Amino acid sequence: MIRKIVPVIVFIANVITVFAQGTLEDYQRSKKFRAALSDALYYIPTNIKWNKKGDAFLYEQRTSEGKEFVWVDANARKKEQLFDNKALADQLEKASGQKVDINSLNGYSIKLLGKDTVEFAYNNALWQWNRSSSSLKKVRDVEENQRSGGYWGQRRDDTQGRPVTSPDKKKTAYIKNHNLYYALVDDPKSEKQLTFDGSPGEYYSAHILWSPDSKKIVGVRTTKQDVRILTLLESSPTDQLQPKLQTRHYAKPGDALPQYYPAICNIETNKVFVADKQLIDNQFSIGALSWREDSKSIVFEFNKRGHQQYALVKLDAENGQTKYIINEVSNTFIDYSGKKYRYDVNDGKEIIWASERDGWNHLYRIDGETGQVLNQITKGDWVVRKVVYVDEKNRKIIFEGSGRIKNQDPYLIHYYKIDFDGKNLKELTKEEANHTAYFNEDYSYFVDQYSLINKAPVTVLRDHSGKIVMELEKGDESKLFESGWKAAEVFTSKSRDNKYDIWGIIVRPTNFDPNKKYPVIEYIYAGPHSSFVPKTFNANPSGMQELAELGFIVVQIDGMGTSNRSKEFHNVAWKNLKDAGFPDRIKWIKAAAQKYPYMDIDRVGIYGTSAGGQSSTGGVLFHPEFYKVAVSSCGCHDNRMDKIWWNEQWMGWPVGPEYAECSNVENAYRLQGKLMLIVGEVDDNVDPSSTYQLTNALIKANKDHELILVPGMGHSSGGDYGERKRRDFFVKHLIGVDPPAWNVY
Repeated sequence: MIRKIVPVIVFIANVITVFAQGTLEDYQRSKKFRAALSDALYYIPTNIKWNKKGDAFLYEQRTSEGKEFVWVDANARKKEQLFDNKALADQLEKASGQKVDINSLNGYSIKLLGKDTVEFAYNNALWQWNRSSSSLKKVRDVEENQRSGGYWGQRRDDTQGRPVTSPDKKKTAYIKNHNLYYALVDDPKSEKQLTFDGSPGEYYSAHILWSPDSKKIVGVRTTKQDVRILTLLESSPTDQLQPKLQTRHYAKPGDALPQYYPAICNIETNKVFVADKQLIDNQFSIGALSWREDSKSIVFEFNKRGHQQYALVKLDAENGQTKYIINEVSNTFIDYSGKKYRYDVNDGKEIIWASERDGWNHLYRIDGETGQVLNQITKGDWVVRKVVYVDEKNRKIIFEGSGRIKNQDPYLIHYYKIDFDGKNLKELTKEEANHTAYFNEDYSYFVDQYSLINKAPVTVLRDHSGKIVMELEKGDESKLFESGWKAAEVFTSKSRDNKYDIWGIIVRPTNFDPNKKYPVIEYIYAGPHSSFVPKTFNANPSGMQELAELGFIVVQIDGMGTSNRSKEFHNVAWKNLKDAGFPDRIKWIKAAAQKYPYMDIDRVGIYGTSAGGQSSTGGVLFHPEFYKVAVSSCGCHDNRMDKIWWNEQWMGWPVGPEYAECSNVENAYRLQGKLMLIVGEVDDNVDPSSTYQLTNALIKANKDHELILVPGMGHSSGGDYGERKRRDFFVKHLIGVDPPAWNVY
């Protein structure tokens, strides 16, 4: 027995001596890296903003001298400082009575008001700077922005609302006793009840729309359903000693949902037409309800539960007929949350519509009355990513697309212009890079900033044809290279079926030595709602460089099941989130290790947050032969426990056996490697009970693991403390070194 153990101990000791990774020095270098970035990257414009007229714009950037604000005259092709920093600082100090640091001026608040006037917020006041006279004027005091975005899932009480006045200003409509009423504005006694079937359980909502001719009203008859309440315990509130109980509206997969039935009330004929329930049964949602300009009909979008049907529906105000104008169906899922697009041309005579019906996300021109496809606007083995602008007058569309250029990264975004009839497709951005455009109001100019993950941004001004009319800035990362930093490497291998290229990046430490062996850590986010490997220049993508500094090779990959490729590529996720592209990811890492033998694939870790938290745990549960160590933050470990919209979108409805098959909780008994779970106790994005239930299942299966519960924290990776625990966990279990004794330092 002793003879078998000793060689193992000697081997581990030798590994630690040879590699000397995960040391205090490595931690210190890692900690300094993020701060060093702020003084190492120059001439990368941010906060690019056009003026209203569209002939000038501004941006801010970091230079070796500090922050700089730049003003550009697009027509004159001239750029200069937006203001003299010293002159502005001097006048601000004199006006405010406080020391001013221009580097602290927030570019988000700066606006161009005409050619000579700049408006900005500073020190709880709104100021205007005249560029011609170099003079400062205080406009008014403003309250410090205490704005809170509120809770994303909050349900408003749609039984309550203010009266709605008709377009002709003569009438008002409102809800009373759960029904729809109207009255003349100048005669309150003229009140008239329009509907009579409202009740507390089936009421008319306060969402009321008058027709443009002021003769008809749309109300929405609503079948009420109670919404699930998520309960959270805040153990350590800052304003009192005792804990607090918090609650949130939080529907989960399989929960009953309210149903909405638009109804048109004609106030002249007293007729009421309700949308045909059979055509819009079992709704997930009804949305985008609007009148046609001739007041003869309304249209709305119908998203059927299960997300395999999405339709544009018309309700005729003259005869009550309900019909589909467009009826999109799929035998898997319709990506309504990521790819849906509709634009009504000429009050809906034609409709620009996005669809994956040919296997790729493209635009179609559809007859707004019959629903007939007039023509496919874009086509090919590539995808439309976003419609930027529809020019009805000239019948042209500007859009973002990716994958059209062969032998190029298929995720790189380019900008295009095309006619409604699908002719005259023109590429506006030809450089092999990921492009981000900032258009002026009439789309005659746009600022184009383009880069790659490993090439600093170039920023130019282009005209409507895509021609570069002015070079603005070229990013300078030379100081970063002086520190020993090397840009992330783009690497590709073939998918599980050898049909697709799988794209990812490799990040190495700044003290990288090809003669050493490095454990590999994958940062994973495999949510089907997008793709996630960064394409724009980033010196420290998602903090991966900091982790690499501790002695790791860190990688990120987009496997099958993620978005922005073909429908076939995407469909892998359908009712199968546990797949998470793992067959592609494992094959990719093995291919990289074959090219780079210093990547030790006998020591592979994985980490992620949210959906990435689910997938990282899934890695060690479903692929223990490959992934040995995982750290998972706020994971949705069982899709039945998480928010309804995201999970039913990919896992389907009704809730079937696939949910249990994909559940980390149900599969906790499979754990073989090392696992750390991190969760914030007041996470209202992913129910923290999902993590607690996984811990419970692991305990029942007698599986060792670690749980880090962060008091007062919401949906996150665990904050600075969680980040340190994650790094320590990988250092200990992949390198075999005890992390520094942090209580001493």
